[in-house]
Parts: sequence; structure tokens; C-alpha cells
Amino acid sequence: MQSYTIGQAARLLGVSPDTARRWADAGRVETHRDESGRRLIDGRALAAFSVEVGQSAAAGEDDVAFTSARNAFPGIVTAVTLGDVAAQVEIQAGPHRLVSLLTREAVEELGLEVGMRATARVKATSVFIDRT
Repeated sequence: MQSYTIGQAARLLGVSPDTARRWADAGRVETHRDESGRRLIDGRALAAFSVEVGQSAAAGEDDVAFTSARNAFPGIVTAVTLGDVAAQVEIQAGPHRLVSLLTREAVEELGLEVGMRATARVKATSVFIDRT
């Protein structure tokens, strides 16, 4: 299983490395050390934590910043559901949960699995903006 450094996890969660480090120090996400002493977070643990962070951000519980550049949402795969022909992939990108329907063949070719990094790219002919 893939593991992530504190800095990589911070980028995937849309927060600063200091925030990710504080969360790890507080025990909100479990870390382990590699042979060189760097703190790492298991991909599956980070996927589960990213869902928690996304839900709390949506509820206004954490101050999580996230920016998207040209409709690209880098994040972590939190679920993969394979059918006979089609598949569904969920990505948590900071506070944003994105769901994509694609072919099973595409998922297998990309080797998508829970806990790995992926970027959701969105193209739309209509974009609606609400004032908040």
C-alpha cells in the first residue's frame, strides 16, 4: 500500500504541512516512520481521514482551504466500485467529493485503488455560480 509524507498528505487535503503535522500530533490521523525516520501516513488511513476532513469542512467545522487550478482537483481515491462493464470512482479533493462513472477497463488500465493519488479533471459546458 502506498504511504504519504506529511507534505504530500497536506497537499492532498488542501491544507498547510503545519496543519497536517498538528493533526498527526493530535492523533487525528495515524502515522508511522520509514527507515530514514520520516513520518508517513498509510494511503487507506489518509483516504478515510480525507473523507472526515471533507465532511467537517462542508459542515464548517475546520478551516480547510482548497483551490482548483483550471478545473483540476488533485485528491485521493476513497472508493472504487467495479461492475461488469462500468465503474464508479470517488475522489476526496480537500473538502470536495467527486464521483466519476467510467469504464471498468479505464479503471484497470489506470490501476486505480483506494488510497492512491488521482486528479479529477472536470469539463463542463455550463458552470453555475452561487453567491455565498
